[in-house]
Amino acid sequence: MAQVNNHLVIMAGGVGSRFWPMSTAEHPKQFIDVLGIGSSLLQLTFKRFEGICPAENVWVVTNRKYFELVHEQLPEIPVGNILLEPCRRNTAPCIAYVSWRIKAKNPNANIVVTPSDAFVADVAEFRRVITACMDFTSDTDAIVTLGMKPTRPETGYGYIQADLTASSLRNKEIYRVDSFREKPDEETAKRYIAQSSYFWNAGIFIWSVSTIINAFRIYSPAISKVFENLLPIYGTPEEQQQIDEHFPECESISVDYAIMENAEEIFVCPADFGWTDLGTWGSLLQQTKRDLYGNGLIGENIQLYDSHNCIIHTAQEKRVVVQGLDGFIVAENNNTLLICKLSEEQRIKQFSEE
Repeated sequence: MAQVNNHLVIMAGGVGSRFWPMSTAEHPKQFIDVLGIGSSLLQLTFKRFEGICPAENVWVVTNRKYFELVHEQLPEIPVGNILLEPCRRNTAPCIAYVSWRIKAKNPNANIVVTPSDAFVADVAEFRRVITACMDFTSDTDAIVTLGMKPTRPETGYGYIQADLTASSLRNKEIYRVDSFREKPDEETAKRYIAQSSYFWNAGIFIWSVSTIINAFRIYSPAISKVFENLLPIYGTPEEQQQIDEHFPECESISVDYAIMENAEEIFVCPADFGWTDLGTWGSLLQQTKRDLYGNGLIGENIQLYDSHNCIIHTAQEKRVVVQGLDGFIVAENNNTLLICKLSEEQRIKQFSEE
């Protein structure tokens, strides 16, 4: 049974267009069935935490224009648990807002924060790791982040360097963080993965509500002041109007810069449950069941001839025939067809804005 003090925060405000034309600013990737399995990335994230956090303790922080999408896709959670940002201010203000909001409801809350757009292959192992970390933070003042065991010299992720010389006495799988590292170049990434102490930063955090609020008070007092001053109005009809007015006062800064790189009681739990940040067509191809020629197909009526290492995403029931391509993206949505080299997918943002 999920613990009554366990709370889940899903950050779902991103407006990325890397999966264009499948995703757009009006319908970002977290709300799309990217994998062609009948559930959006947001819904998969929610399901991943079944048995850990009850539905009434699940919170989604998103852009105000995505309220209906969240409510439609996650009808299980209370409408009042969908918190709406009036503007983008990165992850620190997002996490501060929901932390003070949860504190107003439950001062004993234990919180896990996760992005809404990642993929996890081994859900059972994921739940085991999250449960162990929440047990750890429930009776300590520690901040825990998950470190993913790297499988390649990835330049698109930040890294966490762990001190593996001694684990925590309370949990042998949890270690102190030595340092956080920015997204590296390829040579630096190769150097990182040659050492056992470096892990991908998945952006998944676990802490008690008192721990994170105290951390904001110490390391980010300006952001802390904004949400501390709003304590009397959380859960009242005035909340949204006050948030709309004061949220833009916050500095736009990530929680990594605002808190994680400054706080002292920072720990990492190295984990290996098949995590992938589905941020590119290339990463989607890696998570898609591929044919003998390395092609990933998402759609009901796709035929390939003499084609290799392609990702085809055509979920709108059109017949698609592809011949002679190697290493391409073929994606169709809303009367737009994209045919692009996988090696050139960084140009997709440019295409989507034209």
